[in-house]
Amino acid sequence: MYRRCGFRYEKKLRITGVARIAGIDEAGRGALAGPVVAAAVILPAKFRHRRLNDSKQLAPDLREEIYSDLVSNPEVRWTVGIIDSIEIDRINILRASHQAMRMAIGALIDPPDHVLIDGLPVIPFPFPQTAIVDGDCISLSIAAASVIAKVTRDRMMRDFCSQFPQYCFDRHKGYGTELHLLRLHEFGPCPIHRRSFEPVAQPLLALEDITQVRSSSARCAGRELSVPLSQA
Repeated sequence: MYRRCGFRYEKKLRITGVARIAGIDEAGRGALAGPVVAAAVILPAKFRHRRLNDSKQLAPDLREEIYSDLVSNPEVRWTVGIIDSIEIDRINILRASHQAMRMAIGALIDPPDHVLIDGLPVIPFPFPQTAIVDGDCISLSIAAASVIAKVTRDRMMRDFCSQFPQYCFDRHKGYGTELHLLRLHEFGPCPIHRRSFEPVAQPLLALEDITQVRSSSARCAGRELSVPLSQA
């Protein structure tokens, strides 16, 4: 369901005297290839953008447009942290996501007084923080971070596509789609694949799982279509 983002959490904090509030979010955590990217964003108190929302709910062209609006606004403070696939394999994706967030927060010229984070876990860094479930749909600060993280990573994956065109990274951005698994099975992993992720180590098994789910869905659909009208 579409929910318009607002400043509800930010306003509550400002009433208590908190001035610099950073929203933080990441992109690429569940992908099989490429980096995990986190963004930290501090918006001005009177910031408005009627189309800003969770990056996953935005069309790619609109995401790019909002990204440009954010990064070109001199009153918006933003940074990104990027952890590559080699480091992800070395320390695991959860720690890599946290590290990317710490990098993004640490790169802000003026450190935040409070951090708003999308999701349940509290991130281990030395700032007061609030974790908000579905925060990228609720908080403008987190939504802005989600857009910057997503667009930054998508652009990186399009660049990787020029280096490794056989995987079509520009189409799936490294996530485990059927196309990606087919190409992974055909060509094997490339340098940006996450070797610690099981679908990369066993792409054929992952592809078989997708095929089984599709076959099961087709059988269910067939049964539904065959129900006599008197029982519908």
